Amino acid sequence: MPTLILVRHGRSTANTEGLLAGWTPGVALDERGAAQAAALPGRLAGLPLAEVVASPLQRCQETVRPLLDARPGLRAHTDERIGECHYGDWSGRKLAELKDEPLMEVVQAHPSAAAFPGGESMRAMQTRAAEAVREWNARVERDHGADAVYLMCSHGDIIKSLVAEALGLHLDLFQRISVEPCSVTAIRYTRLRPYLVRLGDTGDFASLAPREEPAEGDAPVGGSAGAP
Repeated sequence: MPTLILVRHGRSTANTEGLLAGWTPGVALDERGAAQAAALPGRLAGLPLAEVVASPLQRCQETVRPLLDARPGLRAHTDERIGECHYGDWSGRKLAELKDEPLMEVVQAHPSAAAFPGGESMRAMQTRAAEAVREWNARVERDHGADAVYLMCSHGDIIKSLVAEALGLHLDLFQRISVEPCSVTAIRYTRLRPYLVRLGDTGDFASLAPREEPAEGDAPVGGSAGAP
């Protein structure tokens, strides 16, 4: 079965403003995110990508654009099932104020029981994304062969949930996984089991350096903003 390259979108204006974007329209890449996207074709130059599938949200579409421009023959697709979690009433709000919501404790410690007001549950988010991957695996293998490599550009919580699913981890453990903006995660699928072969690879270790303000213990909903 194929190898899936999961790319989180580049850093967005919502990341730098500390907002939970969700499906809020008009959330674009910021200057750093645009530079990350511009570097993506070079980082992936050695991979014979068969297809590109992206979330419909602007920040993902902008992330894959330089790659598609560099490879004019590469077929691109949009799939809403790998779009961001529907955070409902939380969408567009500041993460700093959301941390005091009682639901945030559930999101952190028991995400399989978390459902966003006016939105969807994290369990439903994982299910739709995993179904999309299974269908695209079959389609890519049918059209390009069992050894094909294809790319999906999606969002932090989606990618974390797919990694957890591939590793056989319960969704309640997915907050232990971290994927930074424009990071590359690779999962090789086989008939019997998937293998996680890369996780959150940016090629940049700046985010591991100590910061003046220590990071909070909780996992950022939607994903971190990456290195400053």
